[in-house]
Amino acid sequence: MTSPAASAADFRRDYLSYDALTAQLERWAEQHPDVVRLESLGTTEQGRAIHLLTIGPEPDRLRPAAWIDGNMHACELAGSSVCLAVAEDLIALHRGEHTELPATLVDVLRETLVYVVPRISPDGAETVLATGRYVRSVPRDARPERGHPRWIGEDVDGDGLALVMRQRDPTGEFVESTVVPNLLVRRRLEDEGPFYKVYPEGRIAHWDGRTIPTPSFVGDNDPDLNRNFPYHWAPAHEQIGAGRYPMSETESRVLVEFAEKHPNIFAWLNLHTFGGVHIRPLGNAPDAKMNPGDLALFRQVEEWTDEFTGYPMVSGFEEFTYEPDKPLHGDLSDFAYHHRGALSWVCEIWDVFERAGLPKAKRFVDQYTQLDRQHVEQIAKWDRDNNPSPVVLPWREFHHPQIGAVEIGGIDPRFGLWNPPRSELDAVCRGLSNVFLRVAAMAARVQVDVHVEHLADEHARIVVEVVNLGYLATFGIPSSRPLPFNEPLWIDAEARGCELLDEPHRELGHLEGWGRGRGSMGELFHQRSSGSVSRTQSAFTVKGKGTLRLRVGSCRVGFSTRVVEL
Repeated sequence: MTSPAASAADFRRDYLSYDALTAQLERWAEQHPDVVRLESLGTTEQGRAIHLLTIGPEPDRLRPAAWIDGNMHACELAGSSVCLAVAEDLIALHRGEHTELPATLVDVLRETLVYVVPRISPDGAETVLATGRYVRSVPRDARPERGHPRWIGEDVDGDGLALVMRQRDPTGEFVESTVVPNLLVRRRLEDEGPFYKVYPEGRIAHWDGRTIPTPSFVGDNDPDLNRNFPYHWAPAHEQIGAGRYPMSETESRVLVEFAEKHPNIFAWLNLHTFGGVHIRPLGNAPDAKMNPGDLALFRQVEEWTDEFTGYPMVSGFEEFTYEPDKPLHGDLSDFAYHHRGALSWVCEIWDVFERAGLPKAKRFVDQYTQLDRQHVEQIAKWDRDNNPSPVVLPWREFHHPQIGAVEIGGIDPRFGLWNPPRSELDAVCRGLSNVFLRVAAMAARVQVDVHVEHLADEHARIVVEVVNLGYLATFGIPSSRPLPFNEPLWIDAEARGCELLDEPHRELGHLEGWGRGRGSMGELFHQRSSGSVSRTQSAFTVKGKGTLRLRVGSCRVGFSTRVVEL
C-alpha cells in the first residue's frame, strides 16, 4: 500500500494513488490555465480517467509536440513519477522559474507542445498499490475461454496484501538461502532442503481438487496492453497477452486514436520498469536494416541517456528479444516509430542490477534471464542494506482452503525490484527529465519572413522566406518521410482588396534541420555543410491596394500566418 503520507505534492518521494495523482494534475491545471490543460482520453472499466496533460500555451495551436507516458504495466509505477516530474519541470520553465536547462533549450521548449499521460493503466496501478497483487496491465480478464484451471491472485489470509505462498514439496524447485534469511533461491543438486513450490497468493479457479496449475506470468493476467497495439500485432497463440484483436482494450485504443489525430507528435518516450536500460528501434530487425539517419539520431539521444541516467541504450532486436530472432508483437513504441514516424524509444527505469554490482550480460535481456543464486543473493543483500521498505519479508504459516498448509510472505517486489526505492525516485526523475526535455527541444522550428518589393503601376512583389531553425527536419525522423500524413510545407495566399496575379496555393517541400545525430558526417577530417536545404523562398505578385494573407506550414509542424498591408 502507498504510505499514508503520500499526497499530491509527494510524487518525487512516493508512489501516488489515483486520487492523489488526479489531485496533482487538477491543481496544476487550476493554477496554470495559460500553459496546462487537463483532459481524459477515456474511462477505464472501473471508472477512472486516463489523464492527458497538455503543456504549452495555446494548446490547440498546431505545432511540433513530444509525448511521454508511463505505467502501462500495472506494477511499473515509477513511470508515473517521471511523467509528473517532466510536467513540473515544464511548468516551471513556462513560468520563467529557475531551470537547470540551457537558455537555448528553454526558448525552443516554450514553443513545443508536450503531451503527458502519467498512468495508462490506472485500474492496474491502483490494484498493485492497494493490494500488492501482481497484475500485468489491467485487473480484468475478458477472454471467453476462462474455464481452465488457473491461479487468481488475491489476499487469502486477510492481511491486506497478496504476496507469495510457499509449500513444502520434495519436488520443489526452490530452497531457502543460507545467506539471506527468508529468500528463496533455485535448488541445486547438493542442497538438503526443505524444498518448496512457490505460487502467487490466491486461489485456483476451476480446480479439480488434485492438479495444481502452473502460474503464468502473462497468461494469468490477460491482456498485456503492450502487445495490443496495431503495428505487427499477432494473435494470442503467437504472442501471449495480445488481446482479442488490435486495440481491443480501452487503454490502448484511446492512445492510438489520439495519436492518429495528432501528426505533430515527433518524439515519444514510453516508460517501463525495471532494469536500467533504454530500448530503441528496430524491434524486428538488426541495425544493418535501420535507416542510417534514424540510427544517427538515436545515437545522439544515447549521448544524453549516458550522461543523465547512466543507462545504456540498446537495439530492441539485437539485445532485447527474449528468444533470438523472435521479435515482440504489438508494442506501443513500435507503433509510435513505424506508424506515427516518431523518434520513439522505451526506458526500463531502475538499474537494480548495477546497484547490486552484478556483471554486465552480453545481451542486455540476459540480465533478467541468466541470474544464478549468487546474483539473486547480491540483489537481496543490496535491498536489505539500502531499502527502508525491504523486498524480502518473513514467512507466516497459513492453512490454504484448497492446497492445505502453506507459508505466506517471502517477497514484496513493488518498491526495490519492480520500482526504485522511494529514496531513489527524485534522482531517477531528474535524470529522465533532462533526457526527455532535450529530445523535445529537437523539434523543427519553422520561421516565416516576408519582404515587400514595390513595383511600377501599383504592382508589388511579396517574397516569402521560410526557414527551419530546428534540429530535426520538418518531416521528423528520416524514415517517416513516406508516411501519408507527413505532408510537405505549403503556402496559401489570399488577397483582399487587391488582385493576386499568381496561383494562391503552392507546395514548398520539406526543409532539413541543422541536426544530423552522431556519426553522420566528418567531425574533423572532412568538415562540410549541406547547402540551402533548410530554407526556401516563394514570391507572389499583386496589383492594387489591400491585404495579402499568407499561411505557411503543414499538419506535421503547424502553421504560421502573416498579413501584408499593401
